[in-house]
Amino acid sequence: MFPARFAPLLSAAIMSGLMSCIVTCVATVRAVGVAPGMAAKWMSAWMLAWPIALVVLLFVAPLTRRLVTALVRSET
Repeated sequence: MFPARFAPLLSAAIMSGLMSCIVTCVATVRAVGVAPGMAAKWMSAWMLAWPIALVVLLFVAPLTRRLVTALVRSET
């Protein structure tokens, strides 16, 4: 288990990993089809995309939270 202070980083790592995995899979299948070697191409694309997605998410998440807070009204 991780200390609570790592929750934002862990959340960003999991979210960026899952999203980049799905997006690179769709893009790879679209580009090369389901063919021999597709999985290796997909994993290669994913290993490049994940760190990029993680860094982007770490910078964009706080901005997104502020934007959502500004756009949502309180229910009380």
